[in-house]
Amino acid sequence: MTEPAHRLLGMTDDEYESVITILDRTPATAELAMYSVMWSEHCSYKSSRGLLGRFRSNYPWVVLGPGENAGVVDLGDGWLAALRIESHNHPSFVEPYQGAATGVGGILRDIFTMGARPVAVWDPLRFGPLSDAHNRYLFSGVVSGIAGYGNAVGVPTLGGEVEFADRFSGNPLVNVMALGLLKEEQLVTRAAGNAGDVAILLGSSTGRDGIGGASILASASFDEDSGVKRPSVQVGDPFEEKKLIEACLELYDRGLLAAIQDLGAAGISCATSESASAGGMGMDVDLDAVHLRESDMTAGEILMSESQERMLAIVEPDNVEAVLAVAEKWEVGVSEIGTITDGDLLRVFQGGEEIASIPAASLSDDAPLYDRPARRPEDLDEIWADAPPLPDHVNLPDVLLELLDDPALGDRSWISEQYDHMLFLQTVVEPGHDGSLLRIKGTSKGLAVSTDGDSLRCFLDPRRGAKRLIYESALNVAVTGAAPYAVVDNLNFGNPEKPEIMWQFIETVDGMADACEHLNVPVVGGNVSFYNETDGVDIYPAPVVGMLGFADPMPENPPRLDRAEEGMEIWLVGPESGDDFAASAYSRVLLDHLGGRPEAVDPTVALAVVAHAARLAPNVPVLHDVSAGGLAVAIAEICIRSGIGAALDDMAWELLLDEAPIRFIAVTPVGTDLGIGNVPIRWLGVMGGNRIAFGRHSSVPLDESTRVWREAIPRRMVG
Repeated sequence: MTEPAHRLLGMTDDEYESVITILDRTPATAELAMYSVMWSEHCSYKSSRGLLGRFRSNYPWVVLGPGENAGVVDLGDGWLAALRIESHNHPSFVEPYQGAATGVGGILRDIFTMGARPVAVWDPLRFGPLSDAHNRYLFSGVVSGIAGYGNAVGVPTLGGEVEFADRFSGNPLVNVMALGLLKEEQLVTRAAGNAGDVAILLGSSTGRDGIGGASILASASFDEDSGVKRPSVQVGDPFEEKKLIEACLELYDRGLLAAIQDLGAAGISCATSESASAGGMGMDVDLDAVHLRESDMTAGEILMSESQERMLAIVEPDNVEAVLAVAEKWEVGVSEIGTITDGDLLRVFQGGEEIASIPAASLSDDAPLYDRPARRPEDLDEIWADAPPLPDHVNLPDVLLELLDDPALGDRSWISEQYDHMLFLQTVVEPGHDGSLLRIKGTSKGLAVSTDGDSLRCFLDPRRGAKRLIYESALNVAVTGAAPYAVVDNLNFGNPEKPEIMWQFIETVDGMADACEHLNVPVVGGNVSFYNETDGVDIYPAPVVGMLGFADPMPENPPRLDRAEEGMEIWLVGPESGDDFAASAYSRVLLDHLGGRPEAVDPTVALAVVAHAARLAPNVPVLHDVSAGGLAVAIAEICIRSGIGAALDDMAWELLLDEAPIRFIAVTPVGTDLGIGNVPIRWLGVMGGNRIAFGRHSSVPLDESTRVWREAIPRRMVG
């Protein structure tokens, strides 16, 4: 028996009945195609949008929060910053190079759609262990795709992070964040203007690549048949995107556009309906006018296609000729495909006939909203009771070398060296540090960014893990020389139809929201990626945050990991613990153990430590947060990057390897006033020599530590 058309398009029977109720009739083929992509999980957030209101964005410096293509914050003196984070997980699993490349292209369009010039990209990634050949293939393809697109389009990739775990073998995560800069007068939105304005499609021609690529592909679980979805992955062209960026920026500068919307997931269906409904208008669209890559495409294919490098501009009639001239100048494809109308109907025509007539707002406003059942995992108490089985003694040099050899802790230059991070010559702190730092040319202002995730802690305790994630990201921008200013988040989870997964999601959202409020940091946008599941195995809950830090003035000599010198003192700033090993690197790498409950963060202490790091940054050469691998790895990273050893005070091995939250290392000239006040501080030792010495626990040669750390990823990629 043949499946009904709506099920083949990913719609449930109830959703189909809702469409019939809205239209008061059976939908036409083209209409059903439009509802199917716009009501997909990826586009409508039907399992999550009822919970995302817990994130607060109404802060004085927020110009635009969630709901637009990118969040926008005020930097003063007429400057604005636009930031956005998105996922391209499922397409990257099916076709790693193009999936990752078009993820970069899509996030860049979200930025320049706002009127901003994209200035940087970050790439938080998750893969299965590199001991597996297919995981190496995915990892290599994704990194190559990000590099190939970002380098060619001319936007630097300044950082990111990577995790490896078994549960990502069948479902890697490819999240991409972008940042853009603009002046107040350059800001544009997607809301359509007045009746009679013209809808102009700019950019690449529309083809069959990417039909349902992000909208449907990212709205279902994977199984053994996922390979057949390969044709649904979009194909990117960074050179077309570069031309499109420059054409759009010229259109903004000349004031020729009333509104603009990028074509990402759901393609023309999304851009036309969202632009019209945002302005409270309707739109007539002529599919015969769309410039096509393949002449025999059906109406549904044209409406659903997610071909890349396309924008929909809304233009007043008197400006149409000027817009066409700019498109011709930049050799950008262009076609006049529609007209803004009074009322609320989105009408689509082909061959002179009306093939769709639907309320524009119904594609988004009337999308299903599910209150999915949530249930705390039955074995959670048992997991919390299963604390890591710590030995009485460890051989610290051997343990440190094993940790430095782990690809999630080792040198990430194998990734970052494929990226051009010096484009625009605005990069002050490059990849490899706690955060990236950019200058805004012609000003005293600087922007720091850190992207962070911690899936294993979020698996053990999603609320505590999510809070720690926010605080860690805030500390990462603080030790780079900036105060936390705004957050975007990418929430990657398994199948939301499973109550345990929805419980993870709710706990994560609540934890992140609480931490952001304590830090007084707005959440200005984000993305939810569900159905990260293959053959019934869900990924670990993997929220990723992009934290924007703002410094005015920016430190002249910001802290860096490579500024430690002979004789400098090493200090630990923040609370000590010695017993926080749940989901730690030591437990994962040395014990192969996942259990216990992560330590909670005291929000008052967190706020004080983050603020103090930002205060110290202009005057301290090295600040470095303590996270994965604990004190031992953090100090080793400073030693390796600075090319100098360290002699540490005698202390228990637990203090060197546990991962108590919200702490950082300060390396200072002798006699530096750290001005700690009510923040705990402990002297750890001094920099010097050619070994990393642990007091009575002996030492490890710096050159051996450096070699192991640098080869952690490369030696596996040739395996």
